[in-house]
Amino acid sequence: MALTIRQLSIFLENKSGRLGEVLSALAEGKVNIIALTIADTSEYGILRLIVSHPEEACRLLKEKGFSVNLNDVISLEMGTQPGSLSVIMNQFSAANVGVEYLYAFSFGAKAVMVMRTTDRPLALEIIEKNKFKLITESDLR
Repeated sequence: MALTIRQLSIFLENKSGRLGEVLSALAEGKVNIIALTIADTSEYGILRLIVSHPEEACRLLKEKGFSVNLNDVISLEMGTQPGSLSVIMNQFSAANVGVEYLYAFSFGAKAVMVMRTTDRPLALEIIEKNKFKLITESDLR
């Protein structure tokens, strides 16, 4: 079983309609979006997506001319009570593991976080040591 999930990272020009083109392509391919986040500047953005069928989505988007990569990221289930994310992040901070980016979403009754760290092997050790629950792609289907 994979310890990470695959995320699409799509480079988008910051102009009207580009996000809609990505979403339409995925809809046409019957790819379900589970989570997304966009980081942007005045000229471009990075759209990050967790989807039902990452390889198919990557292929579809490349066929439409989008610059897209498939990356491994860590995803954890976290509690829904206040402070749950803080407990997790404090463990990474104590081990001096940086977080390049993080986003969270609800999936059914679960709260889920997705992150990319500066040291994935050490992050996975922290997760195992603290018995944090990893989320896999099969958990999201």
